Amino acid sequence: MVFSDMAAVRKITAILPSDLLEAAQNATGAGVTETLRQGLESLKRREFGRMMLELRGKVDFTGFDLDELREDKDYGWDQPTSEK
Repeated sequence: MVFSDMAAVRKITAILPSDLLEAAQNATGAGVTETLRQGLESLKRREFGRMMLELRGKVDFTGFDLDELREDKDYGWDQPTSEK
């Protein structure tokens, strides 16, 4: 994996049980860095899912027209702007 913004990358030292790291690497088929990255991403997604579940039943969607929301809209954003 190539990081486009090196300022957003941190180098760390982690002390991990060898068997845990080996099992994780076997599961991902990747090296140490990529395995740790995938594990952290998985935790991040799980936390987001937990937060979404907490919102269940708390958001009122009665004012929305689902048929209108499903329609494709053209806002003209992909049109090049003409500069003079």
